[in-house]
Amino acid sequence: MVGIRVSQACLLALLMLSAPLSGCFGEDDSDGLVSAADVTITPEVLVGGSFQPVTVAASEDMSVFLPYLVIDEDTGYVANSTVLDLRKGDSVQLSLLAPPRAGLAVALLGEYGRNSWPIRDANESWASWFSDGGHLSADGGAVKRTGNGTGLFNASSTTGGAANIVTLIVERPNAPAYSSDEGGRHSTGLVNGRTTYNYLHHITDETPDPLDLTDGAVGYLNRWAGQGNTAYEAGAVYLMDKLESFGLLVDTQRFEFTDIFGNQNPESYNICGFRYGSEVPNEWMVFGAHFDVAPPANVLLVDPHLTGTRTYGTGVGAYDNSAGTSMVLTVAEAMSGYDTRRTMVFCFWSGEEGGKRGSDYWTDYYVKEDNPDVTVTNYINLDMAGVNWPGGGGAPHGDPATEIDADGYPKDEEVWPMRVYLGPSLDHDVINQPEMVGLTLWIGADAIGVEQQQSVLVGEGFSEDTWKVDDWLERGKPEIVVYEDVTARSDHASFQANLGTVTLGFGGLVDGYWCYHQTCDTLEEMEIWMDTTGKGYGEEHSGTSNLVDSLDIITWWAAYSFFHLDEKPVTNAYL
Repeated sequence: MVGIRVSQACLLALLMLSAPLSGCFGEDDSDGLVSAADVTITPEVLVGGSFQPVTVAASEDMSVFLPYLVIDEDTGYVANSTVLDLRKGDSVQLSLLAPPRAGLAVALLGEYGRNSWPIRDANESWASWFSDGGHLSADGGAVKRTGNGTGLFNASSTTGGAANIVTLIVERPNAPAYSSDEGGRHSTGLVNGRTTYNYLHHITDETPDPLDLTDGAVGYLNRWAGQGNTAYEAGAVYLMDKLESFGLLVDTQRFEFTDIFGNQNPESYNICGFRYGSEVPNEWMVFGAHFDVAPPANVLLVDPHLTGTRTYGTGVGAYDNSAGTSMVLTVAEAMSGYDTRRTMVFCFWSGEEGGKRGSDYWTDYYVKEDNPDVTVTNYINLDMAGVNWPGGGGAPHGDPATEIDADGYPKDEEVWPMRVYLGPSLDHDVINQPEMVGLTLWIGADAIGVEQQQSVLVGEGFSEDTWKVDDWLERGKPEIVVYEDVTARSDHASFQANLGTVTLGFGGLVDGYWCYHQTCDTLEEMEIWMDTTGKGYGEEHSGTSNLVDSLDIITWWAAYSFFHLDEKPVTNAYL
């Protein structure tokens, strides 16, 4: 478990902004509290991961606090939670997103017009909070409604006392088209891992296509940025067509890179899809992944499994970074149909492997010079996902056994931690952006269902060059590590350095994956690595099933973050 408790003020700023609606739920009764028997909710079982109509009715006056994403019927925006004021006989229907990876949902009951409510800690699920009696002790964090019927919350010094709780079962169905081994456990909902996997499968499809003169394959291979590479250009057209099919306004940006020899190359060719916000369109929430793959450093791309020697370069780039690209496509497709306060921008960067050139030029020129009135409120980065918990580990094909890299990202032979990195950060031994840390934990603990796996890494007491692995070991090798990235090896660094934007990123391993930046970076290889069948650790699932699960976790985490950050951006603590 995380050894950090986020302050009430941080929790409030991130999480408890709401919409004006009304309703309630029901279960355990306690003396002096509003009775759960006086409320009815239908349906009795919520569908995890989907916005759905929920009807609540009260047979007595009461207020109900629903700590879940809901759609405000007056504005059409998604709100992070709501309080519903119901008079005796009132019945209200609202659209609610049940948590996609949790089996239990709760609603808090109070007297009519109640203002202050107890809430869970950021690193605690609602189910655990309820099980531990947090609603009755009411000795933790609290929020208080402000305004008249606005549904907005501020931090409160008082919880308002105990609250009764109603619990609801949440079930996420399998898509009938997929078995469990094929990822069916995570194949439905607003976003899901199987949809992400399908995009990944298509982009990395090596089936020969003699009519394709760019890469000779069904998929989009050899996407080396620069030099007018036709394979990259073909991939860019594919991305533009997909974004346009989602109803997004597509804009491309080309930037020229001059190398040390004075040669000018079309190194940066970014593709972005826009859905402009209805309230503050000049505030942009950006969601991005680099589309280019590591170019070969020699004439031939040699499979290290055959030679026992790693070189550099790949033609497929499944892990780095077709996986991140696929998650951006999944979220863009799902969220393009929602009205937002701020402008959503979904971008695919080029030139990341050459030094973050695409995102660097985009932030420094496209935003700062071409769109000086724009503020990039937050950026979410997806780079290298799917080779980590809940699968991973070991060394297939007789590859060299993996070891902990003392000055790099934590890794282990059996459990490969998933990384959630954020910033900017000036110090390795303190939390510099507590609001983003709080939001990350809040979403992960409940909606994503990784309460027991996630832990915040803080380098206090450890040497700067080894703090990540030292703290990881000290905490018992947690499967999901949340930390502030002071090294910034991906596109989020451009947003931090050029715009001062608070960023959130998701990814897997780097140097611990034998096929990182190698010709064996294929979808098949990812599935082999993620297979836990007969491994003696973790749950026994096929490589495809674990890969889909991993993609599902990150895709949902990112989508939830976008909804929260649309309502209340997280600003840079330094600024």
